[in-house]
Amino acid sequence: MAALGWLTPRRRSATARSVLAGEASAEAARKSSQEAQETQETEVPPSPVKEAEFPVHGDDRAAAFFDLDNTVMQGAALFHFGRGLYKRKFFDTRELAKFAWQQAWFRLAGVEDPEHMQDARDSALSIVKGHRVSELKSIGEEIYDEYMAERIWPGTRALAQAHLDAGQKVWLVTAAPVEIAQVIARRLGLTGALGTVAESVAGIYTGRLVGEPLHGPAKAEAVRALAAAEDLDLSRCAAYSDSHNDIPMLSLVGHPYAINPDAKLRRHARQMDWRLRDYRTGRKAAKVGIPAAAGVGAVAGGTAAAIALHRRRR
Repeated sequence: MAALGWLTPRRRSATARSVLAGEASAEAARKSSQEAQETQETEVPPSPVKEAEFPVHGDDRAAAFFDLDNTVMQGAALFHFGRGLYKRKFFDTRELAKFAWQQAWFRLAGVEDPEHMQDARDSALSIVKGHRVSELKSIGEEIYDEYMAERIWPGTRALAQAHLDAGQKVWLVTAAPVEIAQVIARRLGLTGALGTVAESVAGIYTGRLVGEPLHGPAKAEAVRALAAAEDLDLSRCAAYSDSHNDIPMLSLVGHPYAINPDAKLRRHARQMDWRLRDYRTGRKAAKVGIPAAAGVGAVAGGTAAAIALHRRRR
C-alpha cells in the first residue's frame, strides 16, 4: 500500500480524515457489540482493585473508554498480531528482522513512536490485502491466546471491571485493526472496541483504510461519534490512556486517567489534576516518578518482535 502520509497531512484533509475514521470506527463498534450481545463469551478474571467513589453505579449515560497499547496490554497489539502473522508465513524472516528493534524499543520506552507505528500499519495493510475479513478474525482469536492474554495489565483490567460492575459499557479505543480490537474486547468481557477500519469489498481487504488510522484526534472523533449514537454524557464518562497522543480523547471526558503514563502525559495530567495510575514494576515506575502498586502490573518477559516492514520507505 502507498504511504498514508498521516504524519504530515494537510490541515483541512486531516480533519476530514479524522472524522471519517472516527465515525467508521464507531459504526463498526456498535454493530459488533449488537451482534455479540446474545452470544458473547467472556473471560473475566478476578478484580483485585476498585475505585471506591467512582464509577457511579446505575449511571447508564456514563461509559469508559480504554486505550489498548501499554494501557490495557503491555506492548502494541499490532506488533503481537504481526508476530502471529509471521508464524503463519504471511511474510519472511528478513522482513521480521528489520522490525525487531522497533518492538524492543517500544517495550523499553513504554511510549508510541508515530513513525514506527505508521510503518507497522502500512505493512499490515499490504500484508492483509486480498485476504478475507473472516480469516483475519479467526487468526486474531488464535493470536490473542498465543501472545496477548498474558500481557494484560491486572490493574487496568480491574478498573475496566469496576465500570462493568457498575452497569456501564466499556470500550477499547485503539489504532489497531478493529477486527483484532473486537477480539480483545470480547475476550476481556468488555462491551466492544473502536479501532482502525480497513476497507473491504465483499468481505475481502482492499489494502486501503477508511479515513486514517484511529490515532490521536481520530480517537477523539470516534469517542464523540459513539457517545452521540449511544446517548452518553461525556462529562460523566471516563477515559484511560498511557500516551500524550491521546490527550484529545482524555480531554473529552469528565474523568480522565493517565495509566502507565509517558513523560509528556504525566506532566499534562499533573497540570490538569488528572488521576494517575502506574501498574508497571517498581523499577519502571521509578523512571517516571510514580509509586507502583506492589505485586500488580509485572512486566511480561521477552522483547519478541512482531511485524517487519512489508514495504521499505521510499
